[in-house]
Amino acid sequence: MALAALLPALVLGLTALPAHAAPADPVSDPVALTAPEARRASSYPPVTTPLPGTTEAPGPAARTAAAPGGPIETYRTGRPVAPGVRLDSLDTLDAKGWQRADTLTVDLTKGATVGYLDAGRVAKGGRISQMAEAKGAVAAVNGDFFDINNSTAPIGPAIAGGELLKSASGRTTAVGFDASGAGRVLDILFEGTVRLPGQTGTTPLVRLNSPDLPRDGIGAYTPLWGAYPRTRAVQDAGQVTEVLVSGGKVVSVAARPGEGELPTGTTALVGREAGAALLAGLVPGDPVEIAYRPRTSDGSALATAIGANHLLVKDGVAQPIDDTTVAARMALGLTADGTKMFLVTVDGTRTIHSRGATLREMADRLVALGAHSGVEIDGGGSATMVTRKPGADRLRVDNEPNDGEERVVSNGLAVYRPKGSGKARGVWVEPAVDPAAAPGTGPVAGGRPDRVLLGLTRTLTATAYDEVYGPVRDRTPVRWSATHGAVANGVFRAALPGAATVSASAGRARGEAEVEVLGPAVRLDTTQPTLNVADASSTASFGVVGYDRYGDSAPVEPGDVRLEYDAGLLKVTPDAGGGFTVGAARESGAGLITVKVDGLTTSVAVSVGVTKTVLSTFDDAARWTAGSARGTATVTPVAEGRNGPGLRLSYDFTRSTATRTAYAIPPRPLGVATRAQAFGVSVYGHGQGEWTAFTAVDATGKSYSIYGPYITWDGWREVEIPVPAALPQPVTVSRFYTIELKADRQYQAEVLLDDLYVKAAPAIDPPPAPRVQDPVIVPSVDGEPWRFAVMSDAQFVGRAPDSPLVAAARRTLREIRAARPDFMIIAGDLVDEASEADFQLAKRVLDEEIGDALPYFYVPGNHEVMGAAIDNFRKYFGDTSRTFDHKGTRFVTLDTSRGTIRGGGFDQLERLRAALDGAASDDRVNSVVLVEHHPPRDPTPAKGSQLGDRKEAALVEHWLAAFQHDTGKGAAFIGGHVGTFDAARVDGVPYLVNGNAGKTPATTQGGFTGWTLLGVDPVSRAEQAAARLLPFTGGPRWLAAETRPHVDALTLDAPPTATVGTPVKVTATLTQDGRAVPAAYPVSALWTASPNVHVGDPRRARGHDVAAFDPATGTLTPRRPGEITLSVRVSGVTRQARITVVKPA
Repeated sequence: MALAALLPALVLGLTALPAHAAPADPVSDPVALTAPEARRASSYPPVTTPLPGTTEAPGPAARTAAAPGGPIETYRTGRPVAPGVRLDSLDTLDAKGWQRADTLTVDLTKGATVGYLDAGRVAKGGRISQMAEAKGAVAAVNGDFFDINNSTAPIGPAIAGGELLKSASGRTTAVGFDASGAGRVLDILFEGTVRLPGQTGTTPLVRLNSPDLPRDGIGAYTPLWGAYPRTRAVQDAGQVTEVLVSGGKVVSVAARPGEGELPTGTTALVGREAGAALLAGLVPGDPVEIAYRPRTSDGSALATAIGANHLLVKDGVAQPIDDTTVAARMALGLTADGTKMFLVTVDGTRTIHSRGATLREMADRLVALGAHSGVEIDGGGSATMVTRKPGADRLRVDNEPNDGEERVVSNGLAVYRPKGSGKARGVWVEPAVDPAAAPGTGPVAGGRPDRVLLGLTRTLTATAYDEVYGPVRDRTPVRWSATHGAVANGVFRAALPGAATVSASAGRARGEAEVEVLGPAVRLDTTQPTLNVADASSTASFGVVGYDRYGDSAPVEPGDVRLEYDAGLLKVTPDAGGGFTVGAARESGAGLITVKVDGLTTSVAVSVGVTKTVLSTFDDAARWTAGSARGTATVTPVAEGRNGPGLRLSYDFTRSTATRTAYAIPPRPLGVATRAQAFGVSVYGHGQGEWTAFTAVDATGKSYSIYGPYITWDGWREVEIPVPAALPQPVTVSRFYTIELKADRQYQAEVLLDDLYVKAAPAIDPPPAPRVQDPVIVPSVDGEPWRFAVMSDAQFVGRAPDSPLVAAARRTLREIRAARPDFMIIAGDLVDEASEADFQLAKRVLDEEIGDALPYFYVPGNHEVMGAAIDNFRKYFGDTSRTFDHKGTRFVTLDTSRGTIRGGGFDQLERLRAALDGAASDDRVNSVVLVEHHPPRDPTPAKGSQLGDRKEAALVEHWLAAFQHDTGKGAAFIGGHVGTFDAARVDGVPYLVNGNAGKTPATTQGGFTGWTLLGVDPVSRAEQAAARLLPFTGGPRWLAAETRPHVDALTLDAPPTATVGTPVKVTATLTQDGRAVPAAYPVSALWTASPNVHVGDPRRARGHDVAAFDPATGTLTPRRPGEITLSVRVSGVTRQARITVVKPA
């Protein structure tokens, strides 16, 4: 089946894949211009639970492996900077979270040199990029810790060009480089003396250009100190004297240090206490001799040095540093001979991309790189790494500074390349838009500019570079060429799907980049469905993303987009990130931007202006009511709120270990008729750590929780919670509440509330986007080689064994047993409160309804934990994650009960990686199914029911897509949690969200109770080979899903007669628990008809057919007189209608 579908494309692909030779690297030591994503799998064995008659999943295939619990490398990219200088950026994940690291490796035997950077004065800071740019460096990092928020002078010693700029201010650890360029970690001490008139000996000089001065000491300041007041060093001294010395004689004596630049050739001696007393006896004209020098611990003479902090590595061994603080870090390591330097930065906690690092982790990184010695240099917001791309004129910041922008720092280390010829030896080719800024709609920001949809364009840049990767003086015109399409002036237009090579030449120099050409776009999306421009001086932005029929996506460039909008309201221009910037032409209003690309259309709703409206001052506090789940709550008016009357919400969270909530409910929903951007309220907290939330109600009446901060403060604070952009407007709030998730947090508490408000913009809603109907949902899986069932989200409680929820769960299990699948998977939230009574009832229900008739696997969801330990689940149902093989398909079930995969144990990610690697090399496995309760993406507007770690969600999507792409085997994901039935495709991989078995559905579309029956058609080796060769065809077709709603009644609505040439509508509707549900996608409805009716695309009807019926549209097209029969089957229930087709009157 799959092979037949691929053969036409296979023939096309074989005729359209020209070979090409890669250009030679311009330098003697080869370096890879770009390293693709590399992964390291764990050797930790998977938990296995073989089915009766199935095989246990084998261990992982041999490959580079991390130690159990060690970091998994999830992404790596690299590029050359100069001969012997390379930048590598990588993401890793371990039990503590994500780390984003950048490593600059400098081989000092290849011509690169290291120099000192500063802003020209010891007590003057600057940004590393600016300091390095001014000196012509190709790379640089920040340096020493410094006197932050004051003089900005470094704390440690500093040497530039062999000259001592500054002594150590206490700490003497340093990194130095000698005249040969070799580096070393050492101590740099300070030796200084002052000889005063009448002295037989000398007086120690204890500091040079330092922001501190020890008691009774004398320090010296030269013009290199700068203009910062010299009082900094003696601000707590009892007696101070400053003496200015020039030409070996005293110029002046003062009782207070001065400020401003010292004249050239002048030295200021500053003394305090006993030192001040010695200097106070001097008079102008007195001779004074000042001498000082650095003294290194190994006796070496240094050309460059900066101070350092902790010693991280000694003799190749990570030092035992007892630290638990994670932060943005910068470290420096050196090989034993000092000829190779490693500069490593790890991003901090400012974004989701990285958690920071401990000092021990930085030491381990240095050791892994080959460092013999290593030290910590300044981290936190100071950590900055800048480099030049090959041929680039300017530096770029490679890490993500923890302050959100470069910090002003005291000094740094610069890397310089040898002088080049300026003649082109290579060309650096890459997409014009940075992937981090490119439009995308995935779990994390960024897009795929390395892809392009068939028929559309991708802009690339080509930068020529010389033999040292420096700029080329002679601007030789660039010549372009490409496979799979045409390219002109760097704009590539895709003509054939596959892996295109875009090449650029400058003279004899050449470079290339690979661009993946997808199929043609079948739908469009934007990065933001709605935008608000606050006022005429503000802007907002959006990008356009296209999808092919298999769910592969790529940014759509502004040049391929046609926009229609009101120019009197909006100003729209392309931006550097591959999207559009939207400004306002007037102060308020609302309108649509219609986006058109090759006949496809989508839109962005834009409002201009924001108004804050107070919805409640709690003058009506007596009319508010309280509510609680698994606790108790009360509300009472108070006379003293933040601004007049307020409301006290009191609650007792000691009555359960499950998740507890306390609600403050207004007498009516609160909101405005315009577009709500955010809701806020003033909250007086007591630092208990409760979570805050509003219940938001959209224009369709659906409720969503929108979450705010945890109450970690004492006193009043304004809490403002954004409204998800995709919610149908207007949106109101029906309650404010506090939440406690942790079982061990038992307490009684209260908060005060005042001034509940909304920030709203003028009303505008985009037209509803057509629902994507993924082909994984089919009318029936009858006839598939084998089948399995999935149910989830019954959410019953043990204290109500006869409740409607239990009855619905029993009904679901009976229906599944009757369908006779090979086995069943429960995808979480079978129970509600995670109590022992819940699991006892669950076990009883499963024993009574399923017994030994059907194997089942129970995957825990958040309601199997509810903030407590998962011990009750394990007691009754065993392992929380499993790996098993069945008839060629490997199943991996993971515990996301804490909202993330890692929350159920980091070993789960190791097992998933191992399971995928093992499946890739095992000929007995032809497909993989991953089952978790939480899907990577929530298809509903609120996006509140998805994996909480968005990078983890992106990783799951990447791993599954890469497995299918690389092996040609099938991959799929199955989840629950959302409260709706839905299916989508990401990079060719189907993602099925199973709806509720008992709990009331959360949506209208897909909002029914039931379960899913899935059919599997094993992927043959020929189909695997075809899928590998043509990955742009969406991978093998091997999995089908039949949704099985509970059907209380099924009706078929069709006219008794129809006239030739006049199409009519035929619909079917099922009812369940009082809900009327159309028998249309995502309900699996099997339509059949009498032999004289064509079922499907009416354009394919045969000449003798009386009628054609299209189930996709529900349209019956009468073609000739006669009698016909239509039938529909849903969940085994069938209804039939007879229709007479007559001639026109």
